[in-house]
Amino acid sequence: MAAMMQPQIILLKEGTDTSQGKAQLISNINACYAVVDVVRTTLGPRGMDKLIHDDKGNTTISNDGATIMKILDIVHPAAKILVDIAKSQDSEVGDGTTTVVILAGEFLKEAKPFIEDGVHPQNLIRSYRSACQLAIEKIKQLAVSIEGKSLEEKKSLLAKCAATTLSSKLIGGEKEFFATMVVDAVLAIGDDDRLNLIGIKKVPGGTMRDSFLVNGVAFKKTFSYAGFEQQPKKFLKPKILLLNIELELKSEKENAEIRLADPSQYQSIVDAEWNIIYDKLDKCAQSGAKIVLSRLAIGDLGTQYFADRDIFCAGRVTEEDLRRVAAATGGTVQTSVNNIIDEVMGTCEVFEEKQVGNERFNIFSGCPSGQTATIILRGGADQFIEEAERSLHDAIMIVRRALKNSTVIAGGGAIDMEISRHLRQHARTIAGKSQLFINSYAKALEVIPRQLCDNAGFDATDVLNKLRQKHALPSGEGANYGVDINTGGIADSFAKFVWEPAVVKINAMNAATEAACLVLSVDETVKNPKSESAQGEAAAGAMGGRGRGAGSVATRFRSTELPEAYLFVADLPAGIGSDDVKQEINEDERAVEIGGGGRRFKCRFWVPEDGRVGAARSSVENGVVTVVVPKVGVSGGGWWEREQRRRRRRRNVRSIEISGSDCLI
Repeated sequence: MAAMMQPQIILLKEGTDTSQGKAQLISNINACYAVVDVVRTTLGPRGMDKLIHDDKGNTTISNDGATIMKILDIVHPAAKILVDIAKSQDSEVGDGTTTVVILAGEFLKEAKPFIEDGVHPQNLIRSYRSACQLAIEKIKQLAVSIEGKSLEEKKSLLAKCAATTLSSKLIGGEKEFFATMVVDAVLAIGDDDRLNLIGIKKVPGGTMRDSFLVNGVAFKKTFSYAGFEQQPKKFLKPKILLLNIELELKSEKENAEIRLADPSQYQSIVDAEWNIIYDKLDKCAQSGAKIVLSRLAIGDLGTQYFADRDIFCAGRVTEEDLRRVAAATGGTVQTSVNNIIDEVMGTCEVFEEKQVGNERFNIFSGCPSGQTATIILRGGADQFIEEAERSLHDAIMIVRRALKNSTVIAGGGAIDMEISRHLRQHARTIAGKSQLFINSYAKALEVIPRQLCDNAGFDATDVLNKLRQKHALPSGEGANYGVDINTGGIADSFAKFVWEPAVVKINAMNAATEAACLVLSVDETVKNPKSESAQGEAAAGAMGGRGRGAGSVATRFRSTELPEAYLFVADLPAGIGSDDVKQEINEDERAVEIGGGGRRFKCRFWVPEDGRVGAARSSVENGVVTVVVPKVGVSGGGWWEREQRRRRRRRNVRSIEISGSDCLI
C-alpha cells in the first residue's frame, strides 16, 4: 500500500518526447534503410541519376552519393548518421560515398531480425567490429602495390583507377579522355596536398571532347576599362607582378574636411592626388613587369597608362586565382609598390589571352614551379557541367590517394565477394552466437555485386551464384572475379583494369561498420520540447482570434475609462500568489507579462492607436492585477464606448481565457 502511495517523480520537462526499447531501435533501422533506398540505384556504371529540385528553384542532376545526401533535407536523427558518413567518405577519399551508405544500411538490415528475436545489441556490435577487422586485414592481403614503377607505368595504372571511378559518372562515356587529363593534373601539383591548386573552370557550349588541360593557370578575363583592348594579349617569358592594392583614384573614406584660405590652393590638392596614383603606376612600369595582376581594382587611368607602355593588366582577380598564379610562376603577392625587386616577380614561358566559347581566358603556361593545373570543362547544359565537375573531383581525389597509398584492389564487387567468403569460413571456427552475426555481416557484403547487377538489369541471383562458385575455388584463382557490366556475366576485374585504391574500400568498411554500430547502440531517443518563450509566443499567436477552448479557465477582467487614464483590472489565476509575482511591461505589444509560482501569463491591454497615451504602470495586490495607462491627449468621437461594445459582442463574456500556460486579455 505504501508503494502505491509513492508520488510520481518527474525528471524531464513537460512535453518531452521519449521513445525507448526494441521498437525504437527497429524504427531507427527502418529510417536508415529508407535513406539507403534513395541512393541504391545510383551505384555502379549503370547507375541511374537523381534529379533534385530544391525550394530555391535550383535543379541538380547527380548520381554522386555525397551530393545527393547533402541536398536531401533529412531530419530523422538516426538517418542523419548516414549523411555524416557519406560526407566523411567524400572528404577523406573522394569516392565510394554510395557504397558506404549501402553497406551501412545492409548491416542494419541483417541485424534487424536478431534484434526482433531479442538479441542484445552489444553482442551484434562486438561481432560486427571483429568482422570489420578481419575484412580490413583481408583487403590488405589482396592489395597490389604500384610502388617502384616507372613514371609511364605509374601514369597508366593511375589512369585505370581514375577510369574506374569515372565509369559510374555522367561522363563515363569519355572516361579514358578525362582519366588521362586528371592524372596529368594531379602529377602537375606534385606532393602538394592543396586540392585548390587544381582549378576547374566551366564554360558552357561545345562538347566534352572540347575540354582541355592547362599546365599552369587559366582564369576568365576580369572586368576591364576601355584602354584594355589596346594592351598586348601575348607575351613570351614575361615578368609578372602580383599586387593586392588599388590602382585608381579613390574618394576619401573618412569624413575629412579641408579648409582653404586661398582658392588657388585647391589645385595643389588635386595635383597631389594625381601625383600619388602616377607615382604608383610609374614604379610598376619601372620594375620591368609586362603583366600586372591585382586583387583590387585597376581603374581606367591605370588601364590606359599600362596600355600606352605595352603592359597587360587585370584587376579584381579572385584571391584563389591570384594564389594559384603565385604558386605556378614563383611570384609573391605585394601590398606595396615600393622597392619591387626581381625576386618577388614571377615568370612563365607563354602568356596569352584565348577565346574559349563565349568567354576569354587569361592563360599562363610553361610555369617554372609547375605546381598548379587548370581543367577547362566544356559541355551543353549547366547541370551537365556541374555534374562533370563533381565527377572530376572524385577522380582527382582517387588518383591522389592512389599516389599516396600505392596499393590497389579489384573492383566490380570482386573484393566484397572475396571478403564475404573469407568471413563465412572464419565463422565456422567460432562456437556460439557470434557465428551467426559474422555470417550476417558476410551476407551483407554481397549487396554491392547484387546492386551492380540490379542497376544494370542483369539477373542478380544467377551472377552471384557464379561468383560464389568462382571464389570458392581452393586454388584462390577466383579472388579477383567480379561482375562484368558489359556482358552480364563474371570476369577477372583486375585483368579488365577495374581497379580502385585499397584505401577507398578500407575507409568504406570502417565508416559503414561504425555507423551501423552507432545506430545499434542507441536504446532511447529523447526529443526536448521547445523553450518556454518560444511556446509562449506560438500560443499567443494562436490564441489571438480564438474563442473559449476545451479545458480553458476563465478569470474576471474589468476595464474602464477615467478622466485621466485607462484602467484595466484582472484577477490572478489560481497558482499565482501576489507575493511571488514578477511583472514586466512590454510597451511595443501593449501587454504586461506576469509570472510566478512556476507559471507565466501575458495580459494584453488595448488603447487608442493614435499614440496619445503615456507609459503603462502595473501593480499586483490581493490577487488582482491593475494596469494604468495615463492619457496624454483626449481621444474623441466616442472611441472608448465603441471599442467596449465591439469587444463585448466578439467575446460575449466579461472574462479572459487561459489556455496552457498563457493568458491573453
